[in-house]
Amino acid sequence: MNQKEKFWGLIILLVVILGYVIPYTFLSDITKWYGSFLVWSILAVITILANYFLTTDWSDEE
Repeated sequence: MNQKEKFWGLIILLVVILGYVIPYTFLSDITKWYGSFLVWSILAVITILANYFLTTDWSDEE
């Protein structure tokens, strides 16, 4: 595992943690569903981008 993979892995881990922390702490007073849905949608896009950058240089050659 190189530095790039560790960096993007930590970003994904941070996004997963934020997916739990933000809705249940900062958005807990918002009774509408779309508050958390917006946060989860943004975090999903960030995770997709992180996975893209993580896997761009993967190939069959080592």
